[in-house]
Amino acid sequence: MAFYPINLNVSGQLCVIIGGGAVATRKITSLLVCDAKVRVISPELSSGIKQFVDQNKLEWFPRAYMPGDLQGATLAFALTDHPEVQLQIATEAKERGIPINVGDNPEACTFQTAATIRQGDLLISVSTGGGSPALAAAIRKELESQYGPEYGDLVKLLSMIRQLTVGQSSSQEKQKLLLARIFKTNILALLRKKEWQLLHEKLVEILPREINVISLMEALKH
Repeated sequence: MAFYPINLNVSGQLCVIIGGGAVATRKITSLLVCDAKVRVISPELSSGIKQFVDQNKLEWFPRAYMPGDLQGATLAFALTDHPEVQLQIATEAKERGIPINVGDNPEACTFQTAATIRQGDLLISVSTGGGSPALAAAIRKELESQYGPEYGDLVKLLSMIRQLTVGQSSSQEKQKLLLARIFKTNILALLRKKEWQLLHEKLVEILPREINVISLMEALKH
């Protein structure tokens, strides 16, 4: 089965997780990073989820699943240890037109989550279509060693430069030329080592004069 890759904005959106184990903990952690409104329905919780409850980061219904629990949800996750309950949750989700992720049953899913690397606004996803989550995790770990936090800083820097040049005549061509010049330098190494003064000097050389590099650097460091 081929899945269509997509990134969703779930900020402020209700995401319902049925289940409170280790898998649910990982899904919840990723959702909270994206500022989702998380509701967990489970008689028991992992220690990680309990911490989120204690910190008022999510809503917890301490009981088993009941029909109607998915009302108003943007996404739903069926992560219990009971196949019959998993089927009931999936059925309700599909009847309501809510995308559903069913743990350990790729065929019942209408969406799947990927193994991800997140460095600031840089998001790299790896998926095997549910065929081998272990392989996806191994590839993710390999990529994580290649793309460190400096890539998040690089995306932030490029985003700010784009905002300052967008709308100008031939702005797309300008951005291509700037990107080419940036990658011909050692900017990634400077970001990795937090060599801010050297980075400042390099940006002064590369960027158009109308860009205020001092302001750019201050925004980059915060």
